[in-house]
Amino acid sequence: MSKDGTAIVVVAAGRGKRMGSDRNKILLHLGSKPLIWWTLRGFVEHDEKIDHIVLVAHRDDKDYLQGLIEGSGWSERILLVEGGSERIDSVQRGLEALDGKGCQWVAVHDGARPLFSAQLLTRCIEKAKEKGSAVAAVPVKDTIKEVSSDGMVINTPDRSSLFSIQTPQVFKYQELVKAYQVLESMSNSSHPLPTDDAMVMEMTGQQVFLAPGDYENIKITTPEDMIMAEAILNKRSSIVSSGPSMSATRVGLGYDVHRLVEERELILGGVQIPYEKGLLGHSDADVLLHAIKDAILGAAALGDIGRHFPDTDGRYKGISSLVLLQEVARLIEQEHWDIMNIDATIVAQRPKLAPYIPEMVANISRVLKVESRQINIKATTTEGLGFAGTGEGIATYATALLRQR
Repeated sequence: MSKDGTAIVVVAAGRGKRMGSDRNKILLHLGSKPLIWWTLRGFVEHDEKIDHIVLVAHRDDKDYLQGLIEGSGWSERILLVEGGSERIDSVQRGLEALDGKGCQWVAVHDGARPLFSAQLLTRCIEKAKEKGSAVAAVPVKDTIKEVSSDGMVINTPDRSSLFSIQTPQVFKYQELVKAYQVLESMSNSSHPLPTDDAMVMEMTGQQVFLAPGDYENIKITTPEDMIMAEAILNKRSSIVSSGPSMSATRVGLGYDVHRLVEERELILGGVQIPYEKGLLGHSDADVLLHAIKDAILGAAALGDIGRHFPDTDGRYKGISSLVLLQEVARLIEQEHWDIMNIDATIVAQRPKLAPYIPEMVANISRVLKVESRQINIKATTTEGLGFAGTGEGIATYATALLRQR
């Protein structure tokens, strides 16, 4: 930890009831990734020295989020901790996780603000180092009315001095910790429950300064916000892809074939299928996953599976192709590719594969961390023609559409 080091606490332990979804809003897909993925990536890839990142999550989401962190290659950068019943409880747990790590500064950020920019984070950190604190904020655009409980207008404040508060909010680590400790001693008072960390600092007598925010740094709260976020993300993608570089969308084609032999298990899409024969190969010979991996690697211009997992390497003997698919996912993640969709056709005369396709789709979507609706698998015969028709082997064709961030 540098003497001027900065840590991040991402608060994502709420349930997002106003979203009207049956799961936490941070797990909903924005583009091809979970909303929280975009938030975390913004901190992991920031140019500024970020020494520690703590993600505070609801207990029900911890297993999924740990898998997301590991699958994205961020295990060494992000610490996952369980949150509390209120936002202030979750922030305190995040701060406790940083105890003893020598943090000078800490930036607290809402997990449901995935569209903050690197420039915004830099502005807040620099302003905090100048003034002692910095909270992202934008001037309000609408006229604001103060009203009574029965809806009557009481006052119209001058909006020239009104700001909408955002995150990140940056403070000296020890000062924020102390402010929360003071807040605990005030818990039985008539003070309202603070809704952000700036309010905690204000309630405990600390000065809070604003830094220029960003109108695109919206907090995802309702379904309408998701529509706006998608539009902002699409706009940014259009700006990137309209430059002199190659198109940000690429297609890959994969093909594989394996011979059917006795005394081998038949595994397709990570599913063991009852049959008197199995596919011959160095690994588990999962012809479906082999074709899909080649399609993904091809779209990203990263060669093929023979280059990455040669059959001369003993490490891959008998290995599950799901493990290798996870490695392919890591490779394209490093190159900033998102999977938009995968379509595959298995060519086999026997056995009947339709009953097993839903489980294949579930396996692939889980490993690639995409939604099942982005994966399509079909099975067909050759009407008795060729090696597949005579039962000598099984082949698979696959295509993958990728989009670069």
